[in-house]
Amino acid sequence: MSDEHVWVIDDDQSIRWVLEKTLRQAGMQVNVFESADEALDLVRGNALAPDAIISDIHMPGSDGLSLLRQLKSSHPETPVLIMTAYSDLDSTVAAFERGAFEYIPKPFDVDDVIDQVRRACTSGRDSKMAGAGGAGRVVAPRGAGTTEETRPAAVADGEDGAELIGDAPAMQAVFKAIGRLSRSRITVLINGESGTGKELIARALHRHSPRAARPFVALNMAAIPHDLMESELFGHEKGSFTGAQSTRIGRFEQSDGGTLFLDEIGDMPATLQTRLLRVLADGQFYRVGGHVPIQVDVRIVAATHQDLEALVEEKRFREDLFHRLNVIRIEAPPLRERREDIPRLLAHFLERAAAELDEEPKVMTKAFAAHVAALPWPGNVRQLQNTAHWLTVMAGGQELAIDDLPPASREAADARETDWETSFRHWANRALQDGERDLLGKATPTMERILIRCALNRTQDRRQEAARLLGWGRNTLTRKIKELGME
Repeated sequence: MSDEHVWVIDDDQSIRWVLEKTLRQAGMQVNVFESADEALDLVRGNALAPDAIISDIHMPGSDGLSLLRQLKSSHPETPVLIMTAYSDLDSTVAAFERGAFEYIPKPFDVDDVIDQVRRACTSGRDSKMAGAGGAGRVVAPRGAGTTEETRPAAVADGEDGAELIGDAPAMQAVFKAIGRLSRSRITVLINGESGTGKELIARALHRHSPRAARPFVALNMAAIPHDLMESELFGHEKGSFTGAQSTRIGRFEQSDGGTLFLDEIGDMPATLQTRLLRVLADGQFYRVGGHVPIQVDVRIVAATHQDLEALVEEKRFREDLFHRLNVIRIEAPPLRERREDIPRLLAHFLERAAAELDEEPKVMTKAFAAHVAALPWPGNVRQLQNTAHWLTVMAGGQELAIDDLPPASREAADARETDWETSFRHWANRALQDGERDLLGKATPTMERILIRCALNRTQDRRQEAARLLGWGRNTLTRKIKELGME
């Protein structure tokens, strides 16, 4: 028996039983509680707390967030892992803002929970030894003078965007990243295909940040002619060029104190990359035609669908700027990597489209929902949203049928990824024609990564089940994940 001491708090007896048995088998000392109030009563009468606490978030009486708030006052060095079967962005952010060490969606992989609890115990002990006041927080502290009261409550995005929705592991990872960054002013780079909701992620980062009361300004670099981009970003003085009939405030000044979202940053011309690098370094810039430096305090969130590392290799993007932007990276997952979210997303968009048109929302059958979840959706969430509008206007009946889908979607269904062997053969022939060698060395790791990701997505990151789907043992899967750099 180790000296790791863990408390488990959950009103569900089966969850308590599973976690108690699992953690005891891992050599830990475990106490279980049916309510947060029961645990808080015990900790109030004790100078010492356990090495780590696992708590459900929704319980009768005091909930997990109340437990977090009270525990951080009396035992701030004790790490708390929050569990929930109802994981959404606001709950995730709230947990991390209140000091949660980790956020665990149910159902969970027991082996992953053991790893997380051990990390929490180590972090808690290190904090006690160092006399630290936090419980394993990995984000920067809230800026000076900013308090919880000065930040507005989380609200839905405006008419131009939907809220972030998702139960898939890939989206839960996005929620966790936003939660961990909720007290941070750090620069963030969002990677993802077109239509995956990169601006929604950027808006959520702003809304759940110390800058939430200040402006959020978005600029798509691919939508602006290069000769106008400098003025758009930095503004210009009256008379600085033909047509400059008045002084213009640029996007940097507009977003002072807030967040500037630079979408499609890979399309920024080289001259502007140099200017942006200087602003990121010292917060100063000049308007076009100006001679007085302007100081701003702006958080940059950048996004791109391109491979910036490849652009750096090709000398099309500055390496020093890339490293300035790539402090924290968030991956916006394509729909094909979160298929379980598709019916829920489509239902959400159908309700919004119906509300806009003052109609009753269309209804999906189980068969229809299963069909749309299997479609490729190359346009990702944006295509799904457009399809919801199509169905609301064009579908004849209230209950949706597969034939109601737009023709392009039906054709895509007929042609979707069924002949992967042909595609693979084309790739191999092309590689050989180009004189490439070691094809197995290139193809095998890629194939294994794809299969592992698919299996983990299907099992919601439960490695034991994913290993069975792949025909491996769990140890083999764990080893492969490490070897392939997928940790």
